[in-house]
Amino acid sequence: MTTTASQTTARSSRLTGYLFALAAGAVWATTGPLSTVLYREGEQITGIGYWRLVLGFAGLLVYGLFRRDLFRIEAKAWLLVAFGGGTFMALYEVAYQFGIAGTGVAGAAALLYIAPVLIAVLAKPLLGEKLTTLRIVLALVVMAGAALTVQGGSHGAGAAPIALPSLVAGVAGGLLAMLAYAGMTLVARYAVPRYGALQVLFLEMAGAIFVLGIVLPLAGYPLVRPHGASAWIYVALLALGPVLAANFLFFAALKRIDAAPTAVAATVEPVLGALLAFFLLGQHLTQIGVLGLVMVVGGVAGGYLEEASETPAVPG
Repeated sequence: MTTTASQTTARSSRLTGYLFALAAGAVWATTGPLSTVLYREGEQITGIGYWRLVLGFAGLLVYGLFRRDLFRIEAKAWLLVAFGGGTFMALYEVAYQFGIAGTGVAGAAALLYIAPVLIAVLAKPLLGEKLTTLRIVLALVVMAGAALTVQGGSHGAGAAPIALPSLVAGVAGGLLAMLAYAGMTLVARYAVPRYGALQVLFLEMAGAIFVLGIVLPLAGYPLVRPHGASAWIYVALLALGPVLAANFLFFAALKRIDAAPTAVAATVEPVLGALLAFFLLGQHLTQIGVLGLVMVVGGVAGGYLEEASETPAVPG
């Protein structure tokens, strides 16, 4: 009886983790539409990621005034999470903006979720997670769906008063964002159970702000602040939603399930992102693009069924 109850509890925890990952992907889906509006208003592409991190980090600092345990972090966590995870986050923030501006909302999000292929492979040697045939197949289905979505989607952010990246630059940005996302997921899967979700997010954001504050000006991209109240509102929404809320949900998922299925579950982002872009921004998908999104949904559903059908092991 005890074993059965423990298995039921473990299965419930895993399915809850999967729902957290789906919710994270849904919140992340707002990144593309909100960023595209900012491009159309003439905001600097490289600055959007930086300033949304600054606002999100400021929110965490205010929270830390009431919960001082946020700042009680082991010294070794600074090297791994702040430097390692922060560098991945910095790359993600800039590269993903180039992907959105160059390939469109659905294309950038679909490119981002090639990451489950990489995560599924790397999670075995780095984290000791199992590498099943089904996980590989689901990840490859998602990867193929991403390619079809890019081929069949609207490219670019539309008319804007600033020069936007080309399709090639957008694809490169999307692929770099994918690599950074895979790195962040693996670091978080290791660090969150040890240091806590708030502390990991705090360290990653601190590291990312530090890296971007140095690298962007040196690369010729000054940190220009958003122009006007409306731009700040959109940046604040990007900070509250995709930066803070989505990461909390994602880290909550990583506490309960492995990195590979977490990454696969979050691939609802390109689907919801494409729908938001269609209804709000007029971006469209051809039949090939729709097929790609269906393949992404199939990968998510397959991962969910795998989590639901497995009988969890009971410690001891």
